[in-house]
This record gives sequence, C-alpha cells and structure tokens, in this order.
Amino acid sequence: MIHDTQAFRARYRAAIHPLYNAWLHGAFVLAYGAACLAFFIGSLENVKPWEWLVVPAASVFFNWGEYAIHKNLGHHKTRLGALFYKRHTGDHHSFFVAGQMTWDSARDWRVILFPAWLIVLFSAALFPAWWLLSFINTNAAALFAATLLAGYLSYEVFHACEHLPASHPISRLPWIRHMRRLHELHHRRDLMQRHNFNLVFPLMDWLKGSLHWEPLEQESPMTRMQHEVEIAHSPEQVLAYASTATRWPEWHPSSLRVDGHVGPLPAGSHFEEDIHAGGRAGHLSWDVTEYSPGSRWRATARGTHGLELLLTYECEKTATGTRFVRTLEYGFSGWAMRLANLLVMRRQIDRESAESMRQLKEMAERAIEAAPARQRNLA
Repeated sequence: MIHDTQAFRARYRAAIHPLYNAWLHGAFVLAYGAACLAFFIGSLENVKPWEWLVVPAASVFFNWGEYAIHKNLGHHKTRLGALFYKRHTGDHHSFFVAGQMTWDSARDWRVILFPAWLIVLFSAALFPAWWLLSFINTNAAALFAATLLAGYLSYEVFHACEHLPASHPISRLPWIRHMRRLHELHHRRDLMQRHNFNLVFPLMDWLKGSLHWEPLEQESPMTRMQHEVEIAHSPEQVLAYASTATRWPEWHPSSLRVDGHVGPLPAGSHFEEDIHAGGRAGHLSWDVTEYSPGSRWRATARGTHGLELLLTYECEKTATGTRFVRTLEYGFSGWAMRLANLLVMRRQIDRESAESMRQLKEMAERAIEAAPARQRNLA
C-alpha cells in the first residue's frame, strides 16, 4: 500500500486546533526547561572533580533511555505507550518520510515537538529523584538532574533541526548534517523499527548494532566559491597567463611555491604546490584535466588534511578585454577540518580568493604588456 504523504499532511494540519501557537509552544518548552536548569545549577556549591563525573554518566543514562523509549514504545504498540506510539509512528512517521523530511510552516512543529505538558511531567519525575539523591550528595544530585533535563532539551532542539530544509545554514553544520542524515534513514519504512533511534548522539545505536548509514550521493560536502575580474587583454592571453602555474605566487596570496613546467599547462600535466590558505600551511598535488586556449582550464588536486580541490578558469571576450571567472570547489575528508572550514577557514579563503583577482588583473596586464610583441601575437 502506497502512503500518500501530502494527503496525510493536509488532514493533520486541518485537525490542528485554531488556537495552537507554535512559537508559544517552543518558547514555553525552552523557558520552562531553562528555569529548571537554573534551579538545579544554582544549587551547586564547591563541586569536587569526581562529582563532575556524574555528567558523562548521566549523559550515557539519558542516551540509553532515549534509545529504549524510542525503540520500544515509539515503534512497538504497547498498552503503556499507546499514546506515544500513535503520536510517533502514527503521526510523525506519516507526516515525514524519507525524501519529504522538512516542515513547511511553524504550525508543522506540532508534529515535531513533544507536547508542551511533557516537559512538566518529565521535571515532575526529576525533582523527586534530585531530592532523594541530595541526601547522598547535593552536587551529584543537581548535576544528575540538570544533565537529564539538558538531554531532554537537546533532543527537542536536534529533532527540530533534523527536519530543517537541507539548504538551511544550520543543516549544513557538520554534526547536524550527520545526524540529519541518520534521522532521514530512520524515517524509511523499511528501517524505522530497527535502526537509528538516537537523535543527538548515536551511542546506543552503535553499541547495540542498530546504527545504519548510507551516504547521500546527491549531497556534496564541497565548499564552492566564485570570483571574477575584467582584464584588458584577449581571452587567449589572459588564460595563458593564469594557467601558467609557476606564476601563481606572483598573484595569488595563498600560493607559496610551484614546482612544474613553465608555460600554460595542457590536460595531462602534473605539478606540485606549497600553499598557506585559510590560516593553514599545506601541500597540493595537481593534475590538469582540461585546457581549451582562450576558453577554459580545469585542474584537480589532493592535499594535506584530507583536502580535495577542483579549480576552474573560464574566459569570455568583452568589449574591453576579457571577463575572467575563477571557480574554486574544495572539501575535507575529516569532520574536524570540515568544522574548522565552516567556522573560520572558508571566510579567510574567500577573502584570499577575492584578493587574488585584484592581483591577477594587475600582474596579468603588466606581464602581457611586457612580453615581446611577437609572443603576444602568438598568444
């Protein structure tokens, strides 16, 4: 039987009470949770080093609880968890299926967030646990309760982020992007009862063998940036200068040294480059894949820190010379470097690339003018 997701969404939205306010729903959960956290954290006094160990222990406990409740009550109908099963498998997994994971308006949060009263019920269980544990150790009791409550809030926040559009900036954050993919796989009907029950950190999925990963081929982890400049010479002359890699240190601030053949590099050429880009030193091994004089030049590179790079130069004749377009696409294989790129390096590399266009214009025009007339004509 084929599930009609759009028809279900229409019915679900029509059944939402007219007075429901998604912003009030989310604000209440966060404000109430923050108030309870402030209470628990405010009771801490002179925490000893060993008492902080309660935080990772409670985090593992919450991770196990999240896994067990999600798997056993959210995806298997029981008398105790009948309401949760209906809301989770019946509503949430019918509203969101693999390939249709994003919400369209704030009112759709109704099917993503837990009911607002649930955090009150959760805290009603936490306070007695905190009170009883405080007879043993007040700091340990507060840290235990605060960690569990923070786990609840992080679940709500991560779950909401995992249903954002793929183009949203938050969706592109490395860990959100990873967990978003795991959650989409969980929403596949052939996987939802057996795999990917953790939403914040897949510890229990990993320990219990229920972690399932499939790469999303159409999504690329590459960062893409494009810059252009107008240069007062012919496309053939401009591309010949730009594709002479040994001259890159003249005009690109990131290029330190190039070891390769002098002159425009045709397809099949190989050269090596030392760089300092985005605040980091590195080395690149280049292979030229395409050279069409006066039109297009392209090369790929592999480098240190798991860097992969694709560089394209394109030239178009204009009334005053040449429109030169430089397109840089790059990515890292490791999560640490991807995060560093997202937070710091990307902006620095973009500034360096923009500066390279200014310097390219100046140096190319000067070098081409200085070349012998015969050489300019041949170019």
